[in-house]
Amino acid sequence: MKSILDICQEVADLAAVKRPESLFSANSMSDIIFLSVAKSTLDSLLRYGDWPELTKEAILQTNSSQQNYWLEDICPDFYSLLPNTIYIKDMSEKVIGAINPEKWMKSKYLSDDAGVVKFKLQNNCLKFLNLPAEPVKIVFQYRSNIICMSSKTFQEKSELTSDTDIPVFDYYLVKLGILWRWLKRSGMDYAEEYAEYESEVKKKFSASVVSEDIPLSEYCIDNLNGGVKINVKVIH
Repeated sequence: MKSILDICQEVADLAAVKRPESLFSANSMSDIIFLSVAKSTLDSLLRYGDWPELTKEAILQTNSSQQNYWLEDICPDFYSLLPNTIYIKDMSEKVIGAINPEKWMKSKYLSDDAGVVKFKLQNNCLKFLNLPAEPVKIVFQYRSNIICMSSKTFQEKSELTSDTDIPVFDYYLVKLGILWRWLKRSGMDYAEEYAEYESEVKKKFSASVVSEDIPLSEYCIDNLNGGVKINVKVIH
């Protein structure tokens, strides 16, 4: 695994400039720029999407007398909630989801569905409209704000603090991201490097998304051509 300083030094070789000796004890404007674009690159990748590297699971044990829960109290490294991943962990596991303001008002003032657990997300807080009579265990997945790890203690970090910190993202993506940003900040042409970075990020992110299983149980008999149709392909 390569540290953030190692990556910046490789970028310096590609840009044909002096290698930074330290990002956090910078002795030149060039070194300061390297640290700045490194932070910007990791922050941009964090916001790009729900990377598997950032996906975590959290557990909330509800209290029958409490309706509001700060997400940062449940998971200090919380960045964003993954949609459709909230479960009530009981004998018959079921999914619940955030409702929009219109449904919230209808449920609160017009409907009588006391047995249904509903919530909304507001200001990084889970606000329950109603709770079961007994406390329940709720499990959900979220995107962590962790962008790097300490190379010595493996401590997760939400920001770079040391030359030896190791990014959690793909090394090549980080390298390309730092390269085009450094060229831009230095007033050089960066169009080709930026295009390559964008292409590689999209390919890497698409490859990280788990594909759904093909539903072989969904078929129909093709009486005209003979055989069975599975996903509109005829099998003879």
